[in-house]
Amino acid sequence: MAFFIGVDVGTGSVRAGLFDDCGHLVSSSQREIRTWRPRPHFAQQSSTDIWDAVCISVRSTVQKAGIANDQILGIGFDATCSLVAADDFGQPVSICPDGRPEQDIILWADHRAIGDADRINQTGHERLSASGGTISPEMQIPKLCWIKSHLPESWQKTAHFFDLPDWLTWRATGDLTRSLCSTVCKWTYKGEAGSTGQGWDKSFFDIVGLDELAYDTFKRIGRDFASPGKPLGTLTENAAECLGLTQKTCVAASMIDAHAGALGTLGVSIPVALQERMALIAGTSACHITLSEKPAHVPGIWGPYFGAVLPGLWASEAGQSMAGAAIDTILERHSAHTIATAKAAEHGTDVYSYFEQALKELAGESSIAFLGEERHILPDFNGNRSPLADPTRLGVTLGQGPISHVQDLATDYLACVQSLAYGTRHILDQLANHQIMPEAIIVSGGLARNNLYCQTHADATGCLVAIPEQQEPVLLGSAMLAAVGAGWFSNLPEAMEAMSGSAQLLYPDQRSTGFHDRKYRVFRQMHDDFAAYRAIMSS
Repeated sequence: MAFFIGVDVGTGSVRAGLFDDCGHLVSSSQREIRTWRPRPHFAQQSSTDIWDAVCISVRSTVQKAGIANDQILGIGFDATCSLVAADDFGQPVSICPDGRPEQDIILWADHRAIGDADRINQTGHERLSASGGTISPEMQIPKLCWIKSHLPESWQKTAHFFDLPDWLTWRATGDLTRSLCSTVCKWTYKGEAGSTGQGWDKSFFDIVGLDELAYDTFKRIGRDFASPGKPLGTLTENAAECLGLTQKTCVAASMIDAHAGALGTLGVSIPVALQERMALIAGTSACHITLSEKPAHVPGIWGPYFGAVLPGLWASEAGQSMAGAAIDTILERHSAHTIATAKAAEHGTDVYSYFEQALKELAGESSIAFLGEERHILPDFNGNRSPLADPTRLGVTLGQGPISHVQDLATDYLACVQSLAYGTRHILDQLANHQIMPEAIIVSGGLARNNLYCQTHADATGCLVAIPEQQEPVLLGSAMLAAVGAGWFSNLPEAMEAMSGSAQLLYPDQRSTGFHDRKYRVFRQMHDDFAAYRAIMSS
């Protein structure tokens, strides 16, 4: 039996998982990481802090498993699509407006570059077609423009700008090869051009004001590229010592965390073809990924990205900037939140399960859904990523009464969960206009453990919802990378077939179909009204 480690660097923590070659999780560990927010819309992290957390998590995972480290054949990394700045010696370069030396990462959710994104979008350059017609401030090119304009010394000092998943493989191996997953999805590289650096469009960098990145054949952002799972070599002596592994441990080309979640979920055993499945990776934010044989340029949807998940297939990527974070925002702003949290603790459960049980009791024999008839929410507290592609959108709550008790908060909770499902339906409608029509949604991430969220997605979209039996599908995706990188499997589809496992299936509740159709119409009308009100105020 062979063993592989998957490492997932999320927004707030690092997790490591040890898997066998059948995809069974043997052990796992987690370590929190820090985020600094020096100004509104800024979010920064430290690569030193993250690497320390990676090493602690991996060591703890191996220790818990009780196996010899020479039995671990490979390690795979996934991470948020955050921007890392390093100098010629690989040391951190500050991206902080206050010059904090340890803060060398602009987190994916950082919106400091929203003005740069607007300026880039006004160019109308052809490369914008790879991100639904507009580029997001959450992508790397606007962030690079911001650094050049606001931190010129850091701009000049930085020898290598990395996507965080690629920084991790470089830290582990010393290899500067970039993953096609990161560079195609977040850096505008053309995956269909191959792995030799021919996919950069110099005219795009010229027009957005980053022409010097083309000097020395784009060395600062990547010359060599590899498909996810391709071997990048083995651990350096220093990395092996830090991780508690051997220098024989193979390292695979990395993935963005959401895409690793897609890899770890799309292969589950369900009666729906691969290209009729949507991976929904739902945690703090949500990412919706579909695969197709032909490219589909869908307004407001990122992509199509060639080879970003599986070789030979095009990925389309939509998302919600806030998912679990939107629910928490709704809860924490309500005056009854403290009381509800205390009541949940009294019942020995979390507040989400407490609300679901309370809603079931209120609904009786009827569907829970109907309790949200008068309460309507737009959950775009941090902008709308898809399909409106408007980072300036804001949240809206409609239909509140005068009494702010726990039952009122439970209604808010239900309405927010429903609104997130309607956001997914909005994405599905946009994809369907371009002949991408998933029949099944495979949910992973923290919200996969929220039954109300998953069932509401089935009810509101009419799709089959599958929840993998595997409890850590994102980590599993990275372990699949490791297994392919170590040569245990010849390719990712082979690893998916062997390691994915089965899933719990949720079918739409037909009792609420008409209700959700009507409430979805309200949801769409609220988006139109929001735009109309903003136009009035700006006139």
